Amino acid sequence: MPIDKTIDYSEATPYICELSRKCIENAYIDPALYTKYDVKRGLRDLNGNGVLTGLTEISDIVAFEMKDGVKTPCEGRLYYRGVNVRDIVRGFVTEKRFGFEEVVYLLLFGELPKAPELEKFRAQLSAYRALPTNFVRDVIMKAPSADMMNTLARSVLTLYGYDARADDNSPENVLRQCLQLIALFPMLSVYGYQAYNHYVCGNSLVIHNPVPELCTSCGPTPATPRWRQACWTSPLCCMPSTAAATTPASPRMWSPRRAQTPIPPLRRPWAA
Repeated sequence: MPIDKTIDYSEATPYICELSRKCIENAYIDPALYTKYDVKRGLRDLNGNGVLTGLTEISDIVAFEMKDGVKTPCEGRLYYRGVNVRDIVRGFVTEKRFGFEEVVYLLLFGELPKAPELEKFRAQLSAYRALPTNFVRDVIMKAPSADMMNTLARSVLTLYGYDARADDNSPENVLRQCLQLIALFPMLSVYGYQAYNHYVCGNSLVIHNPVPELCTSCGPTPATPRWRQACWTSPLCCMPSTAAATTPASPRMWSPRRAQTPIPPLRRPWAA
């Protein structure tokens, strides 16, 4: 499916509005249940016991079973929208395909996508997989950090300043922001690692542009040309070899064998 590159970054498109309605339909919680289950805002009740802090249909963890009226620990089971995660993973492994977008769709909209829905959803994520102009240079490369969580947190906070509708809490706009962050997190992770690898560890810095037709997960889609599949390297599992999620690995570059020396000090690009 061709990607519409004319989409306004801050616009909730008709497709996003359509998906937001699906979110509302599959995420409704009866208000009476909050009273029935005595849901509180704190983490403890007056007796010091843990309390329910919310209701969700997104996931469920089964850690105990009732046997002869006794609460007994069991082998844990995790469910996404009522589907056992083991069954989800088994399908991906059996069919030798990646399932990142399908799981995202399931978590957000309460159902697994059909093939046309998945293709359209992947195209939407691909359209959002572009950071603002000079963002990598000004936000990530000029302030490298050895703490990846710090890098991600700063990047997300900075993206607030680029969003013309950052404070709009309507379902369609929040969903638009959610999908953009889902699409951008692999980019932020790998760019942040490359900045750390270069400025902190003193290794070579290689930057590639993302390839739109590649999927968000660690690998190409079935439609990816065979030559791209042949040179594909997992960006999140092998971060030193690439600098952008959804980017094929570049040819190996020559570099002298590094001696066993202490890690060089951080070279701050803004230092005199």
